[in-house]
This record gives sequence, structure tokens and C-alpha cells, in this order.
Amino acid sequence: MRIRAAVAREKEAPLSLEELTLDDPRSDEVLVEVSAVGLCHTDVAVRNQWMPVPLPIVLGHEGAGIVRAVGKSVTKVAPGDRVVMTYWHCGECHYCASGHPAYCVDHATWTTGGSRPDGTNALHGDGSVHGFFFAQSSFATHAVATERNVVKVGADADLVVAGPLACGLQTGAGTVMNRLAPPVGSSIAVFGAGAVGLAAVMAAKVVGCTTIIAVDVHPSRLDLAQELGATHTIDASDGRDVMQALRSVAPSGVNYSVETSAVPAVAAQAIDCLAPTGTCAILGVGPRGTELSTDMTRLLSTGRTITGVAMGDTRPEEFIPVLLDLHRQGRFPADRLITTYTLDEINQAIDDAETGKIVKAVLVPG
Repeated sequence: MRIRAAVAREKEAPLSLEELTLDDPRSDEVLVEVSAVGLCHTDVAVRNQWMPVPLPIVLGHEGAGIVRAVGKSVTKVAPGDRVVMTYWHCGECHYCASGHPAYCVDHATWTTGGSRPDGTNALHGDGSVHGFFFAQSSFATHAVATERNVVKVGADADLVVAGPLACGLQTGAGTVMNRLAPPVGSSIAVFGAGAVGLAAVMAAKVVGCTTIIAVDVHPSRLDLAQELGATHTIDASDGRDVMQALRSVAPSGVNYSVETSAVPAVAAQAIDCLAPTGTCAILGVGPRGTELSTDMTRLLSTGRTITGVAMGDTRPEEFIPVLLDLHRQGRFPADRLITTYTLDEINQAIDDAETGKIVKAVLVPG
């Protein structure tokens, strides 16, 4: 079938809107008409070639839409079902079986290889076009995913909200609720009040943290963080000593911190602000080779933990419905983060997101 898609053809260049051909789904695949797709910083990182993913490629990995066709072996969903397209996992390896599918041994092959593992692609255009990004490539009117990476949602689900739950919001919320799992009454600092950071703020409120500190350089984002649950905010752009400001709120340090900026100096602050035995979760995606350094003696003497977290360490089939339920209850107001653009406006959405003008862009059909 003929579709329209945004193609990343050159490093750091605007995406081009093109007509492509999309094959019918294979036996284990699902054809989805895309109703909404979130723009994630990872998409921009790939366009900028911070990650070794081949160009040209159709990106997009926070898709949500309606199933239009399924392969003959698919039993999980049927035409007409509403789904979120999230990350792929095999379901059988040690990590999947132990409840950590984000670390599936074959995750990278299916996520950033630029094709199916057998080297084929469902997308065809002017020259070779790579696809199957996160087993979906949803910056398009239609996408082919697999039965493994679609999550069925209710007929009443708001797909504009559901799409971003596939990666960014799942990552922020899942890191707090699953990996860190702070007890009621604990303290947490979130560095970066973008979509991932604000999802962490909302999750911290849900689980009962009583001191929630948001740190950012955009006053408007800090205002939103306070509306969404932050008890304190720190504007890191106004010349204040961030560590001093943090210690004024939590003199002994915070129990947990979440770093989303991928800036090494900020990550160092996220570690240094911890109380003894505290844990820092590193989520930011920066250029390949970005290094993090810390004082080993101080790390040992304080008993602190530094951990990387992918995709919130979640089971998407379970966690995405939980977030949708929390949204319906008004306890995870993800819609407050979202600004919608048409697919044709994708380059403007990227510019607005990267400059901090908006928090979370979601692309909808034009």
C-alpha cells in the first residue's frame, strides 16, 4: 500500500515527507493505521547519528493507532483493535522471563538495526529506505509492527496520550515506580523537566514521595512541574548554586535522583545530591561515547548507587494500561505535557521540542 512517511535522509538535516510503499504484514506482524505518534529525543539522537543506526530511515517509536490487518499467526489483536506500539522483546530469554524485557538479549537487533533481523524491510521508496525502527517506524500514516510489540488498549483510550506511553513517559514513570520504587515519605530530585522528567515527577507523587524537587533551565517547565506534583523547583539557569539550593531543601541529601539531560555535569550533580545509600537513575541519551565520572572513594564511603535504566524497566503489557488507568483517574495527567502537530509539521515539532518551547510533541494525521 502507498503511505506517507517522514524520512531522515541526512545527518542533522530536516526530515522529508515522502510517499513510500508499505508491504502487507507477515504472519507474525500487524498493520496499524497511525492515529498519533510521540516525538522522542531518541528519534532526534538517531537523526543526528549519535546512535549508529543507518540512514535513510523512517523513525518514530511511540505510535498508537488502529489495527487494520494482521498476519495469519497473530492472535493477540484483531482488525479494529486500538493499540500502542512499544519496544520489542522476545519474551523467552533470561531477562524477559525474569521480568526485565527492556534488556532482552535481542532488543537491539529488533530496535535499531534498520531492518528486520533477516535484513528485509516492509518499507520501499526512492532508493533503499530503512525502517522497522523499534519494530514499527511510526512517523508515517501506517506502520507494520509485530505481535510482540503491540499493546491492546481500551476502546475509550485517548490515543494522543497513549502513544507517548510507549517510550518517553513509560521511561520516566517506570524508572520511579519500578526500578527505584521509593517508599512513601521519601525524597527525590529530578534533573530535567522535559517529558521524561515530568513523567518521573508525576510518578513520584503517585507513589507517595513527600519531597519532590525538579531542576531545569526553563521556568515554564518548572511551573508545570510544580503543578504536576513537585514540592520544590530549582531554576538552574539563573546563576544559583544548584547544590546549595538542593541542600537547603534536603540538608542530608535526597534518597533518590533521576537524571534525564545526558549532560555529564548535570549527572554529577544528580549523584552528588544523594544522601548516603541513595540511588541515582541515569536516563539521558547523549552522543555516543559520552562519559560519566565520579569520585570512587566518595561513592564507596556513601554507599550510593548509580544505575542506568532503559524503558523504565517495565513490562509494557502491564504498565501501559496502568498509566492509562492513572490518567483516567487524573493522577497521571500526561495530556498536560502534550502539544499536537500534524505529520507535515514534524520538523517544526522537532525544533520546538529541542529549544524547549514545548514539552512533548505528538504528531497526528494532517
